[in-house]
Amino acid sequence: MKITIFGLSITSSWGNGHATTFRALCQALHRRGHRIVFFEHNVEWYQNNRDLPEPPYCDVRIFESWEEILPFVRTELRDSDVAMVGSYFPDGIAALEAVLASNVPVKAFYDIDTPITVRSLRENGRADYLLKSHLPELDIYFSFTGGPLLQLIQEDLGAPFAVPLYCSVDPDKYRERPADPRFTCDMSYMGTYAPDRQPKIDELLCVPARRLPDRKFIVAGPQYPSHIDWPENVERIMHLNPRHHAQLYSSSRITLNVTRREMVVAGYSPSVRLFEAAACGVAIASDNWPGLETFFTPGREILVATGSDDIVRYLKNYAVDELRRIGRAARDRVLAAHASDVRGKEFEQAVEIALNSAKQPRALTAT
Repeated sequence: MKITIFGLSITSSWGNGHATTFRALCQALHRRGHRIVFFEHNVEWYQNNRDLPEPPYCDVRIFESWEEILPFVRTELRDSDVAMVGSYFPDGIAALEAVLASNVPVKAFYDIDTPITVRSLRENGRADYLLKSHLPELDIYFSFTGGPLLQLIQEDLGAPFAVPLYCSVDPDKYRERPADPRFTCDMSYMGTYAPDRQPKIDELLCVPARRLPDRKFIVAGPQYPSHIDWPENVERIMHLNPRHHAQLYSSSRITLNVTRREMVVAGYSPSVRLFEAAACGVAIASDNWPGLETFFTPGREILVATGSDDIVRYLKNYAVDELRRIGRAARDRVLAAHASDVRGKEFEQAVEIALNSAKQPRALTAT
């Protein structure tokens, strides 16, 4: 198939999880014989921080204005088999209008921010990148969030076919590696600053760091305000290039996963960092949220933390071998169910269902 995608960014992973998600999916689809064209608005933030300007597995079309690129968009759509607009694409509404007006056989939306989008659609009838009126015209509503929210998207918002397309991991890039002295630590956390996540980071990382001053902690990610009072034994890395992610995870005794509030409320919203860390065989300590147990078995494949006492207990009482066993159990689970090639197959299956059903209402294929 020829697949045309309109996404926030695939060339820059600086401060967003969209890029790594699109990279894993597009690379898997490319390996499966499909051709991908990816349209990306030349946003200044990503322009100055491109760590993969020319992905070898897709044709990237970077543009300055939608009006100038629209003729080229229409040309690409003419022979596309699938066209997909992603959440937070800066010209999302205009792109969806162009896709829905085209003769592309399968028209899709990929929501990497489903709880935020659904709230906006229910309250305002629109998000910055999607109108509620678009949903009945879509063939597929791919969602980062599974569970009950999929039923709401179909029944309350009118999408004919809402199906989970969770983030995924590329096993070639994210795998267990020898510990790197630069990143060796007792606990790491990787993620962009978010105000609603910071209280949990304070509780689950900063408090344990102060209680265990002889242990080393690392926080990697951009946009953290200068006023945050990090403990002395917390090393800050402003931005870690994706090529070093596996080294950080593999060099950590435990890595922390913290979930955005909207994702916790919706549940069934695993982050890409969660799967990437698991693929590296590191033991993960995560906050709890509805549906977590459908991805990992608590105590056997993941450690659940409700407060700083849990983190301190894991760091003090769990032997290296036990942590390694938990990490490798999570790795086996992720490689079987959440590798990028698995997600590529799920994408193909959803497209096939959409083609065969000719926009008739469909039952959910997964939760």
